[in-house]
Amino acid sequence: MQIQNEEIMKRLEKLAYQKSYPFCYSCYKRAPSGVCEICGGDDCMRELAGEGVEFGSLWIIESLVRNNLTAINVDEEFEASVRGCYDETVKVLWMELDAVTVAKESDPISWRIARDEWIDNELNDELLIEIDSKYYRTSDVEEYLDGELSE
Repeated sequence: MQIQNEEIMKRLEKLAYQKSYPFCYSCYKRAPSGVCEICGGDDCMRELAGEGVEFGSLWIIESLVRNNLTAINVDEEFEASVRGCYDETVKVLWMELDAVTVAKESDPISWRIARDEWIDNELNDELLIEIDSKYYRTSDVEEYLDGELSE
């Protein structure tokens, strides 16, 4: 998970704790207070209804984002970005060809490198967030958090 925006990460963690429950795995019971009423243990996992039980909150964040937001298609987004920067067609001899198609088919390695650099720039500019090996628009994550945390 690559979230460089600390504020968003804190808000995602807050939401993860709001949507999950302390869970004593030894007794296999919820421990609403964070201490198991049966064994007295306070080393609780987190339970997310419909997902499971595990330590930490990253898995909860990944689940909440995956189930409530749509990841972008980086190939389509990158292609749209390139189309916005360059002429639509190129002339090769007597032919007018689609510039993006020529670039992708002529040098697929260069195209992939440029796409990966575009992703890195979008992440560094905090326009995208990587969660669970997928990319989401930061604005979509913020909008989701605004709706969930205001309740």
